[in-house]
Amino acid sequence: MKQLIQSFKTGETILENIPAPQVKRGQVLIQTTRTLVSLGTERMLVEFGKANLLDKARQQPDKVKQVIDKVKSDGLMPTVEAVFSKLEQPLPLGYCNVGKVLAVGEGVSEFKVGDRVASNGPHAEIVSVPKNLVAAIPDNISDEEAAFTVIGSIGLQGIRLLNPTLGETVVVIGLGLIGLITAELLKANGCKVIGVDLDEQKLTIAKSKGIIPINPFTTDVVKFVEEETNGIGADGVIITASAKTNDIISQAAQMSRKRGRIVLVGVIGLNLSRAEFYEKELTFQVSCSYGPGRYDEFYEQRGQDYPLPFVRWTEKRNFETVLQAISSGILDVKSLITERVSLEDYNKIYGNIGASKSIASILVYPEGGAVDKSATVTLTEGSFKGSKGVIGIIGAGNFTKMTMLPALKGTGAGYKYMASAGGVTGTALAKKYGFTHSTTNYKEILQDQDVDLVMITTRHDLHAGMVQESLEAKKHVFVEKPLALNIVQLAEVVDAYQAYAFPYGLTLSVGFNRRFSPHIQKMKELIGTSPAPINIVATMNAGFIPDNVWVHDLQIGGGRIIGEACHYLDLMVYLTGSPIKSICMNALGTNPEENTDNVSILVKFENGSNGVVNYFANGHKSYSKERVELYSQGRTLIMDNFRKTEGFGFKGFSKLKTGQDKGHAAQFKKLIESLKLGGEPLIPMYELVNITLASFAAINSLKTGNWVDVNMSEYLKKSSHGAVLA
Repeated sequence: MKQLIQSFKTGETILENIPAPQVKRGQVLIQTTRTLVSLGTERMLVEFGKANLLDKARQQPDKVKQVIDKVKSDGLMPTVEAVFSKLEQPLPLGYCNVGKVLAVGEGVSEFKVGDRVASNGPHAEIVSVPKNLVAAIPDNISDEEAAFTVIGSIGLQGIRLLNPTLGETVVVIGLGLIGLITAELLKANGCKVIGVDLDEQKLTIAKSKGIIPINPFTTDVVKFVEEETNGIGADGVIITASAKTNDIISQAAQMSRKRGRIVLVGVIGLNLSRAEFYEKELTFQVSCSYGPGRYDEFYEQRGQDYPLPFVRWTEKRNFETVLQAISSGILDVKSLITERVSLEDYNKIYGNIGASKSIASILVYPEGGAVDKSATVTLTEGSFKGSKGVIGIIGAGNFTKMTMLPALKGTGAGYKYMASAGGVTGTALAKKYGFTHSTTNYKEILQDQDVDLVMITTRHDLHAGMVQESLEAKKHVFVEKPLALNIVQLAEVVDAYQAYAFPYGLTLSVGFNRRFSPHIQKMKELIGTSPAPINIVATMNAGFIPDNVWVHDLQIGGGRIIGEACHYLDLMVYLTGSPIKSICMNALGTNPEENTDNVSILVKFENGSNGVVNYFANGHKSYSKERVELYSQGRTLIMDNFRKTEGFGFKGFSKLKTGQDKGHAAQFKKLIESLKLGGEPLIPMYELVNITLASFAAINSLKTGNWVDVNMSEYLKKSSHGAVLA
């Protein structure tokens, strides 16, 4: 199928051929008939993409600060690589979509195949959208009219925050598409509306809708509003303009009455004058997109609606209200359409979008069978017959882009499939690294006989199930940590491993890369393969992640202990040469949560070694992220951030220095070599289970406040096959 994307690196707008998305649980699959181009937002994105690096930096000073902080913590070259990688990431354009339902996911009962719906889907021939961002279209509304649903809800949410009453005077500053819709809805609400813009064409349209038009070039807006309100001032001001100047917010304050309300829907300079707001006791509020529920993972992605008696107007109910307004005739959007362009001719809009005088541009899509609905697209021709080390990657997120693919270079792997949920990021990465296929259906990887190794880098809750499916498909598997999020998932993985790995010579690897770093390898060499009991103190200055990020969600990410601190449990198992026997975890604070990310973990090993894992999220970014201290027989090793290792008391060794190397490249090289040699596990399955169980035990210890045994023998007895894991 075809989809419009924007390149921030080149500034080019591209109609890309990507695989069609698959419908997921709680989502609606839609074949697009019309989309509306949001000229304000999309002009900003296109012009940002065309700007040079210096201008990009000037436009985003907050991002520049983040870059400077990253240079301090990670160094110059890793930061430069991260910045350019971010710029290479394509951005899907558009958010005003109309089409017909092709399929509904599990848990969706509000829609059926064939329904006409409006959604916030992008400019793409087929989209998959969560049900709370989809609204049914009344029969008397055309697809073109319905395309205004989402952008109309942005204006409607600004009005709801302003809370105007019958007879009030409201000024709308900026009569672009959102501004004109906002002004017309305010008129329908019984308000006297004054519209402010520099464009005479927009002022003419506003006047035709009963809105009082004002051009600030020819009229003093503040004085005009005062005269129009008999010296009282505007009851409310809604700013839908996009400008860098601070003059707009100042004018809004000056034209407001005492205790007036100002709502910002657009993007302007916000250097507020305290005096202007203080003297009148003005209220100022910023409107968030379509309404309550926006950017709420539970509402949007999981379909958990807010109860109507307590949250009357959600973003979906705002969508439905805009559609009702169009259906009843109180909102006329047909008059705003200035051009209709076929999807293939998109450059008529985007080629010179900065100079466009259009109010509303509609993209028209091909009908029916003209759309390619395949889940996989072939990017280049290639044959993998008879070769070993052919991979298919499931997941095209940041780890795949920034870590896995660069580390796989030089391994000799054959790149066949890149799978991603939406298809856009997966296709971009597939093209960059020479994959022959991009897909949105990971099961095609499992069914392809060419593929030897499936590499899984999805969100954590999908790991165990995909590992099980891949083993059942008789594939070698690499999965980024963690292996599983709970004991049930782990048992299913173990059962699949026992059923398929032994008979078919398959391997299962987990992304525990630290043990492959040259620094850890050197430490292991220095203490020997059969060391006496040792003490290890490992500290991870992990950094703060906001509570609403998915890694903290116990159902999706498992929390940062199960999801990341497991790296250091593996590292200690490797250095001690011994399984973990028992574990005790203590968290920061008087009321620690299960998914806390400030903990100290005490670890006992079967050979008598001791370990301490300090996993902290409250440290400073400029301090080293990772540090390992090892104490043994009057000797000490200190590893700092995988850049420098110092030895004290070791004959012939004092220091090892490298660029930062956490062992990813070495791990992947060994993995691909293993496949070509017939498949040897990089880490014994017994250790993988032991480490995973230990991370679960740490959480249980936090709940009870006691030591928890990591009893492998008892666990293995519960496995349905009961085989000894090699």
